[in-house]
Amino acid sequence: MSNYVSLFGIRINRMTMAEAVAQLREWTDGEETTCRYVVTPNVDHTVMFRERSDLRAAYSGASLVLADGFPVVLAAKFLRRPLPERVPGSDLAPALFASATASKPMRVYLLGAGPGVAERAATRIMAQWPHVEVCGTYSPPLGFERDPTENTAIIERVNAARADVLVVGLGAPKQELWVAAQRHRLHVKTALCIGATIDFLAGEKSRAPRWMQRCGLEWVHRVVSEPRRLFKRYARDAWIFPQLVWNEWRGMTATR
Repeated sequence: MSNYVSLFGIRINRMTMAEAVAQLREWTDGEETTCRYVVTPNVDHTVMFRERSDLRAAYSGASLVLADGFPVVLAAKFLRRPLPERVPGSDLAPALFASATASKPMRVYLLGAGPGVAERAATRIMAQWPHVEVCGTYSPPLGFERDPTENTAIIERVNAARADVLVVGLGAPKQELWVAAQRHRLHVKTALCIGATIDFLAGEKSRAPRWMQRCGLEWVHRVVSEPRRLFKRYARDAWIFPQLVWNEWRGMTATR
């Protein structure tokens, strides 16, 4: 069996959460200093992927592509290209932190979220996972990605912290584009592009109850929590994503 599936033009790694954490630990424990980065496609990513060549290029450079969205996993099963399970970024970071031990500690840098949020997340992370050291945090100003001076300053901050893992919570597709563009300047072993995870870790935003996550209804909780920001996006995705699945299915049946 191949170690990836191809869906909507995206090569998604066929991995469980445990396998993903094991792979990340192999990278963080190794001597290699090249920055490998992880992206976690959900429905919104698949819609943008079709429209944006820059996002497609960023995805092509990723070392791991892990299915975040429940509808993506469901579509994979429907299209007979099954994935073992959903690996959401908001669960991946805690699972990775939990793998740190006294003999194999972990240094983490938090980049993103609003002012003060990453600092609160850092306090909670180090209280919950004593073998994880948050060695730096930074909330970039609006429009930083277009400012070469600010970008250089961010990279210098991150590199000076000597982090093993860079957690990037800038929102999609900004986080994927920024990491892809800057990876050769970043002296970290792994960068995780995982959206609102820093907000969740800080307690700034609440995750959906477990039963909603298991049933694929986490998006409902998020829309209710942030209707002004998310309703239009989710409505667009709900219209376009089934069309992507239908077109993929038609292409599959046409080649039989």
